[in-house]
Amino acid sequence: MTISPVIRLHPDDGVVIARASLPPGTVVAEGVATVDRIPSGHKVAIKPIAVGEPVRRYGQIIGFATAPIAPGQHVHTQNCGMGDFSKDYAYCADVKPTPNFDLPATFEGIRRPDGRVATRNYIGILTSVNCSAHVASLVADVFKKNPFTGENPLAEFPNVDGVIALTHKTGCGMTQNEPLALLRRTLGGYARHVNFSHVIVLGLGCEVNQIGGLMEEQKLAGRLRAMDIQEVGGTRKTVEAGVAFVREALSDANKVKREAVPASELTVALQCGGSDGYSGVSANPALGAASDLIVRHGGTVILSETPETYGAEHLLTRRAVSREVGEKLVDLMRWWEEYTEREGAEMNANPSPGNKAGGLTTILEKSLGAMAKAGTTNLVDVLRYAEPVTKRGFVFMDTPGYDPVAATGQVAGGANLVCFTTGRGSVFGCKPAPSIKLATNTPMYKRMEDDMDVNCGTILEGEESVEQCGQRIFDLILKTASGQPTKSESFDFGGAEFAPWVLGATM
Repeated sequence: MTISPVIRLHPDDGVVIARASLPPGTVVAEGVATVDRIPSGHKVAIKPIAVGEPVRRYGQIIGFATAPIAPGQHVHTQNCGMGDFSKDYAYCADVKPTPNFDLPATFEGIRRPDGRVATRNYIGILTSVNCSAHVASLVADVFKKNPFTGENPLAEFPNVDGVIALTHKTGCGMTQNEPLALLRRTLGGYARHVNFSHVIVLGLGCEVNQIGGLMEEQKLAGRLRAMDIQEVGGTRKTVEAGVAFVREALSDANKVKREAVPASELTVALQCGGSDGYSGVSANPALGAASDLIVRHGGTVILSETPETYGAEHLLTRRAVSREVGEKLVDLMRWWEEYTEREGAEMNANPSPGNKAGGLTTILEKSLGAMAKAGTTNLVDVLRYAEPVTKRGFVFMDTPGYDPVAATGQVAGGANLVCFTTGRGSVFGCKPAPSIKLATNTPMYKRMEDDMDVNCGTILEGEESVEQCGQRIFDLILKTASGQPTKSESFDFGGAEFAPWVLGATM
């Protein structure tokens, strides 16, 4: 079977996407040949586009021509830019029934005493402030496997996945309003996370984010052990007390057993990073197909990265189950416009140099591809950063586009697994939730096979459909939730990537 050198995503599109690097003279449409070299994943025009005329991909506006574009020309930052256009939010217009499967899928999960289901079983060490970060790491290091000698302090506790310290750079020198509330909401979400069997929080003692206030505000009394370094008596005594707590908790944590539970217990964070021109063609739509399967099995998916939904929000408001839900999303976009203006930035600054090298020209184009991760089901809720996810189905959480910060908010909200698409090759983990990596293209997958769990480049090569790849992703989600390690877990990723969103001035 002969495969076209380009991909056309919608009949209304004026551009097509190069499957591989195309030399000048490559026929890309009837009567149209490339006049420039078109890099892999980049766009080439198949019709004339006048200055100021919309450039369409996915049948949607991704920008406007800033110079005349002739058929066969490379379409990118040199001739395509942002512009204003009206959006029809059409609240609830595309809401449709989402029937659940008669026989829901299952995975081997860990049922906690409160009924929630975990996919991993960690003991967590949280910090109220950066001043206690090193002490927390010293405690966790006592229980870390030595990669050179093979010595494993947790060998007697095979049902415990590890002891992890999640540290951050804030907690003091901050205003006691929204920034503090946001940090506490994030820490509270992790303290309650189902993938932790036991949690200790370490503070210095004099910080703005007092542990007492954190526990009261987040209703954490009885859920965790708290220690202040100043009160305990310094570094050595606090490390000894922390190690004693972990040793005391290990036997209890090891008692868990996995059992068959329905896929409705899955809450999956949807992430993309290091995106390229193929992200919206292969991995993101395939993850969207898997997302639809999760929702139809009664589970939950969380789409985030608000700046990377900007310009495509009108497609989500049409799927909102109520006008109120849709308006929450629109309000987020207005907040981000004001926030970036206040900080002397603009929304179109989001695509990174790597994104642009991979073929993404504007934030509109990036957003249209990014939202494909959420599939086609109804939008049932819109949440603030790190708010608990309480509804099943497709939900949206407000986060920055920066991957570690976004995923931290999603996991704080209750995600017990992460799916992360990448075109350029992001390496990432997000303890205590396992992270599955999805490659958009085969060359990168082969180059970074030690880090990638799924190759979605098979879609570009015509080896499988988006739906078939989505089924493959869904099957791996069930295996991963049952305890099968991901590539990032094999490298022990996930501690350093803990990054609560920092708002406000540092005082």
